[in-house]
Amino acid sequence: MTTLEADCTRCAALCCVAPAFAKSSDFAVNKPAGQPCRNLGDDFRCTIHEQLPERGFRGCVVFDCFGAGQRITQETFGGRDWRAHPEIAGAMFATLPVVRQLHELLWLLTEALGLDEARRLHPRLRAAYEEIDEVAARPADELRGLDVDTYRKGVVPLLRSVSELARARTGGRRPDHSGAQLIGRKLRGADLRGASLRGAVLIGADLRGADLRRADFTGADLRGADLRGADLTGAIFLTPAQLRAAVTDDA
Repeated sequence: MTTLEADCTRCAALCCVAPAFAKSSDFAVNKPAGQPCRNLGDDFRCTIHEQLPERGFRGCVVFDCFGAGQRITQETFGGRDWRAHPEIAGAMFATLPVVRQLHELLWLLTEALGLDEARRLHPRLRAAYEEIDEVAARPADELRGLDVDTYRKGVVPLLRSVSELARARTGGRRPDHSGAQLIGRKLRGADLRGASLRGAVLIGADLRGADLRRADFTGADLRGADLRGADLTGAIFLTPAQLRAAVTDDA
């Protein structure tokens, strides 16, 4: 199956060049789209990688391309890069947000295929995976301007069904906080077993010691959320980037 974990050693630092970012709590400087970050080295590596949060670039720490960067560099453009071949720069940068979104859908489908509760939906999940993976392998001129929403709309209802089946295993009350604004909310020790936190904004929320077993974290904003001591056993659709954005402990 397609690699859905970023491998920066096989990428031409697309995430350090293609997107624009504004000076904020996540980024120390303004950077226009298509311009290399001032911290990018000649070897396509970040010169302050080990100090990103301390230097004001927390947004870089929590970004995840789901392996799109190396796929674009190695497959779509055959190992070429925008420095050695400036004529392809615009096309490379334009494909990053498209392939990244497709790879995120592939990651979610892969997670869903790992849930035994959704076994009866596995054939449909595999079919959706194969379709989207095939789309992500298209040439750059077909990827640019691709309407990813068309594929997302086909996948989201299927993932919701998977979520319902997986969360039903917890039994009892399953709180629905889908899309909720929970910024700074005090939820320490809360019973959120099987909760839907899809799209919830949990920036700075206190979730210390909360029971989050089998909770659905699809698209939840966990920046600064305190998850120390929380039980995330069996949490579904929780990405490594979401965890990096939160405050966690060894457990």
